[in-house]
Amino acid sequence: MLEINKIKNNPDLIIESLKKRGINLKDKIDLILNLNQRRVFNQKDLDNSLRQGNQIAQKIGKLAQEGNIDNLTELKKNASTLKNKARDLSDKAKEIELEIKKTLVDIPNTPHTKVPLGNNEKDNVIEFEWGEINDNEKLLPHWELAEKYNIIDFKKGAKITGSGFPLYIGMGAKLQRALINFFLDYNTNSGYTEYIPPYFVNSESAYNTGQLPDKEGMMYHIQNDDLYVIPTAEVPITNIFSNSKFKEEELPIKCTAYSPCFRREAGSYGKEVRGLNRLHQFDKVEIVQICTQKNSYNTLDNMVEHISNLLKQLGLTFRIIKLCGGDLGFTSALTYDFEIYAPAQKKWLEVSSVSNFETYQANRLNLKYTNKEGEKLFCHTLNGSSLALPRIVVGILEKYQTNDGIIIPKALLKYLNFDKITIDNNV
Repeated sequence: MLEINKIKNNPDLIIESLKKRGINLKDKIDLILNLNQRRVFNQKDLDNSLRQGNQIAQKIGKLAQEGNIDNLTELKKNASTLKNKARDLSDKAKEIELEIKKTLVDIPNTPHTKVPLGNNEKDNVIEFEWGEINDNEKLLPHWELAEKYNIIDFKKGAKITGSGFPLYIGMGAKLQRALINFFLDYNTNSGYTEYIPPYFVNSESAYNTGQLPDKEGMMYHIQNDDLYVIPTAEVPITNIFSNSKFKEEELPIKCTAYSPCFRREAGSYGKEVRGLNRLHQFDKVEIVQICTQKNSYNTLDNMVEHISNLLKQLGLTFRIIKLCGGDLGFTSALTYDFEIYAPAQKKWLEVSSVSNFETYQANRLNLKYTNKEGEKLFCHTLNGSSLALPRIVVGILEKYQTNDGIIIPKALLKYLNFDKITIDNNV
């Protein structure tokens, strides 16, 4: 959520920045400024009424001590009037605060100056490419490989639950576990603390990280308990630090977590969602950082480099894309997407997004730090997929397929008791 002081101090800059997203929110910004002015005036009246009430209470106490009861009736009447006025003003303050909050949650984060102009994904900017593209026409897509080697059963998963819930078998399950361990080890060796978070969160936690109200329809909701199944470990991990205060020297805080992820989004139909391309349930390892405002973009660059190195170790062809304003997530100030190339499908598939939310989440979380000058500031929060497993598996299956099996990348060998997925030894 945008900080009210930033809007108040430079509304024109906020309005202009949001135009990068292809939206003009001048009316909403003007409404917030008007509401904030009403809040200030209302607070002055409330403070004045409380002050007058205290003064009258002191007079009543003094007269009562002196035994002078002749003037008490009028004073008590005035005190009652002021008390009622203060109560009404206090109720009005709550109404104004609620209206400000309801307006603010409809406003997305302001894009960073590095965010390119554009309306949709076609306007995103390719920042970096690594690896070679294989144009071999004989390559099999991963869903055929999964069936051939009996490592993922999409039909049985659909029978058990529905489409988008695959069943991993034998070497397919072991490959998943190896990837999770590889990602977690790489992250913890880079200074991230590992967590195992809850897989369900309450509505406050979902609101704090921006899933509510923006992405409410994308989450599975347990009605009876009013709990949401997590779409990513970012949600519970970031909420560890709600209502927290840190000293500058205590930052950054680096967290990593593995979790299953659940998303209701159906997406499109046909080849776009076939196999592992788009799922309702999938595994992912996440990295989250809490840092100071002055260091957050260096932190973002470091996280991008961190994820790049993971993909390089797996030998997967990938590219890094800077999202334009029209394709930027609601809560993000700047996002880089990572896409790997699936050679059998001849298409690029997103495997990670790494984003800087600046103070947008921290404002909702009430997450602050005190800098060396003694100022209390909101932290900057960042997160990235490190990495999402389904499409990484797609990349491995399609890139490393041979006539007699699928070769395992060297980085994963220490986590497995086999170096190739074959028909004969799938155990």
